[in-house]
Amino acid sequence: MSILIKNIGEFFTGDLMQPTAPVTSILIAEGQIAALNPEAENSKADVVLDVAGCAVMPGLVDGHVHPMFGEWTPAQDAIGWIGNYLHGGTTTMISAGELHVPGIDYDNLSPELVTSLAVVTAATTGRVRWSGVKVQAGTALVVPRMTETHFDRLAEAGVKWVKFLFYPFSQDTTEARNYVAWSHARNMRVKVHTGGVSRSGSSVVCGYNVLAWLQPDVAAHVSGGPIPMSDEDIDAVVDRTSFALEVCSSGNYRSTHRLVKRLASRGELARLTLGTDTPGGTGVIPRGMLRNVLYLASMCNLTPGQAVAVATGNTARAHGLDIGILAEGRSADLVVCGSVTGSAGTTLSDAVAHGDLPGITHVLIDGEFVVTERSRQTPPPAKRAFFCCCNTGGFEARVV
Repeated sequence: MSILIKNIGEFFTGDLMQPTAPVTSILIAEGQIAALNPEAENSKADVVLDVAGCAVMPGLVDGHVHPMFGEWTPAQDAIGWIGNYLHGGTTTMISAGELHVPGIDYDNLSPELVTSLAVVTAATTGRVRWSGVKVQAGTALVVPRMTETHFDRLAEAGVKWVKFLFYPFSQDTTEARNYVAWSHARNMRVKVHTGGVSRSGSSVVCGYNVLAWLQPDVAAHVSGGPIPMSDEDIDAVVDRTSFALEVCSSGNYRSTHRLVKRLASRGELARLTLGTDTPGGTGVIPRGMLRNVLYLASMCNLTPGQAVAVATGNTARAHGLDIGILAEGRSADLVVCGSVTGSAGTTLSDAVAHGDLPGITHVLIDGEFVVTERSRQTPPPAKRAFFCCCNTGGFEARVV
């Protein structure tokens, strides 16, 4: 099915180098963006969506979720949370470990247990599109005494990420360094829990002194998840390392402001990524990624375009995913949204810069409509959409 989205008021690319672009129409075919601003003779489509001045941005990429069994999360005994996040604009989720297994003994985690848990989750939760969302599940939580055989098994199962969380960092760094090397040799990326202990209480404190030698691909929730590193460690990590640094909804707002301000002053916003670190002790937050974007734009002096790019292209790139940017040949994962009646200003940029929640009308994943008419997790935008029959026999949607 081909789709033409026309009369776009604002277009957010997801690319930090050029966060916005003068794009007023998009042609989608076979799940990808076929053309931006297509010529009239090349713009015929099976479905037309007239957004009448609303904005289009990439689907949000939540770089830090804790799925377990499909759309049920034991941590909050909640069902359907993935679909609710979709209605908050999130189209891709990346697991930071399935650590809420009922009955799990955090003090007795064996290499075989953590490997098997990742393999099973990758083959179940990670195999299915839950509510249409791309859920990248099956992240392995590494523990001592793992061998290359365990990493072979993870790679064979399609596991893409490993994470240091329940790992007791010590003065002997050989084993942990080996884990990073073994992961990279198998095209897996490495993430590490930073700051104070997690909700389980079984993790260890991790700050600059560990990160400096461990050199992960992504330092998770640097500003808190829920407890941040010290101010001094945040400054040192920004100044003396080069890997990606993650901010989560579950963190410390003051520490987030410090981190973002320092990255911006050094011209290193490309290192910044976002996640929610949910479901967990913070709860289930369907609008968590939107709240992250709003905080960056309204309180940390990022432009709305930069904030959106951090939540999409930046986060995807840090995790090795070829999504999050709207360009020809890229996946058509996108959100149509606009300012809500009563919001500051009339454009989405005005609203986001003021910290106001946008209203979502449509969400597409791989060129398929997964949310239509309006989101059930946001107020309706000032203009709303509906589908109607066209004279051509196809369908047209107009925002009214």
